[in-house]
Amino acid sequence: MSEHIADIVWKLESESFAYDDYNRTHVWRFDNGLEVKAAAAPGYLGDPSCVDPEEAFVASVSSCHMLTFLAIAARKKLTVNAYEDHAVGHMEKNADGRIAITRVELNPKVSFADGVDVDAATLEKMHHSAHEHCFIANSVKTEIIVNH
Repeated sequence: MSEHIADIVWKLESESFAYDDYNRTHVWRFDNGLEVKAAAAPGYLGDPSCVDPEEAFVASVSSCHMLTFLAIAARKKLTVNAYEDHAVGHMEKNADGRIAITRVELNPKVSFADGVDVDAATLEKMHHSAHEHCFIANSVKTEIIVNH
């Protein structure tokens, strides 16, 4: 149906390629020309000023859920004025004993336009539908919990 391309570019910048010495900083390049400076997570000797793959994964899950939720709201003619999420990914050992992001908790706060009343049951259904139709959620094994 579609392709989504990212070029990942890394080059040795340190004197040594020993585990504790080599640089983890690299660039993500996207087809629109955007470049994002990335690195390993700080706990794995990465630069804390860069985005790390684990953060990007959590952001991707949250962003996809939000975009799907907004599409559902728009189709229902329920105007959303603001949407914020504090998404938290939990990295721990999975059932196979491997380190993985095993859960992502989404904590969306949705503000609807004045005069738009959405009860708790409708909001629950919208978030459930957003989760069911989110491309990223459908692509991963990680448990995704939506706290709303």
